[in-house]
Amino acid sequence: MILIQFTGLSGSGKTTLAKNVKLLLTKNGHKAEIVDGDVYRTTLCKDLGFSKKDRCENVRRLFNVSQDFIQSEIIVLMSVINPYEDLRNELSQHDFVRTVFLDCSLDNLIKRDPKGLYKKALLPDNDHNKIKNFTGISDVYEVPLKADLTLKTDSESESISTNKLYTFILDNLSNTTYKQ
Repeated sequence: MILIQFTGLSGSGKTTLAKNVKLLLTKNGHKAEIVDGDVYRTTLCKDLGFSKKDRCENVRRLFNVSQDFIQSEIIVLMSVINPYEDLRNELSQHDFVRTVFLDCSLDNLIKRDPKGLYKKALLPDNDHNKIKNFTGISDVYEVPLKADLTLKTDSESESISTNKLYTFILDNLSNTTYKQ
């Protein structure tokens, strides 16, 4: 089995691609689950903030949930910003983990802004609506140095990125083993 640890800024397409690929995988007889950071922030990780320590704990909790699916021979699409290179490398120590970087320029993300988060993150510091500690604006995002796959989500279509990711997963299914 395989665990895809997505990484990319908010709005880069992590959840969209995870949903698209899950649909393709299940349509073709594979079991797949999405472990979405936004969803788990409201349940398992609701006690966590946005400090580096809390962000790392968030990703580790999602990884633990993901391992349960992997043990059940389910492909996992872990959709979370995952901003720190050292943490991504920690997870990549496991043979069944692959890192997929959704590369989208900050300018394009600010233009897209589907959730209106960038608009709030870019407000003046004295505005009570300002989002503080926003990854890529007022908090760090470390671009991966060695992603297994990079998808240029601001220059290729959603369907092209989806198909590249789907093919990548199928190509890597036979090259992974799960060891606890």
